Amino acid sequence: MDKEQVKQQVLEAFRFRRAIKSYDPAKKVEQADLDYILEAGRLSPSSVGLEPWRFIVLDNEAVKQQLHDISWGAKKQLETASHFILIAAREHARYDGDAFHELTERMGLNPEQREKVLTIYKGFQERDMEIADSEKALFDWSSKQTYIALGNMMTAAALIGIDSCPIEGFQYRNVNRILHDAGVLRPDEGISVMMSLGYRDHEPKRPQSRKNTEEVISYFK
Repeated sequence: MDKEQVKQQVLEAFRFRRAIKSYDPAKKVEQADLDYILEAGRLSPSSVGLEPWRFIVLDNEAVKQQLHDISWGAKKQLETASHFILIAAREHARYDGDAFHELTERMGLNPEQREKVLTIYKGFQERDMEIADSEKALFDWSSKQTYIALGNMMTAAALIGIDSCPIEGFQYRNVNRILHDAGVLRPDEGISVMMSLGYRDHEPKRPQSRKNTEEVISYFK
């Protein structure tokens, strides 16, 4: 496949992808395809390579039912989707915390290198982004990274004809409480966003709508 064919294939996947609210419950995503979609998320880029995320395939019906009652944007998906994925974001992702200690271990740095790198990240969080002293700002920064993985997983799914929907319509505080009480989330995680996967049970009633190119793209020389 040449470059032009690849480009057309990717663009067709974007045109195919829609926010599917209801799936055909009889059609299931194969495990190999699910693994491929999750791998696309795992391989996604993140700020400073922190990877402050975890993808949880939720199969527990009791937890699903609890989420159903407080997730207005996910009711039909929870009932019909082949797979329902929770995307968790790391809390307390400060330059001198566990998340960055794990990062420098993955990087294989010696103590001297680690000190230099953490000094850079300290300046990044304190001076550039001004988030180091706010737990909310730190979590928001982590959560933003998860949307890169979310987008890549939805695109990966669309490329092989699998439907998806990103979901933010839920009560964040109550969802966090349920997931922590059930042991789904770790103590240093919070829910960022949800995603459903499956096969649409009907074609969308309205055509895909996007802003015109000139409204979105500009060049400043």
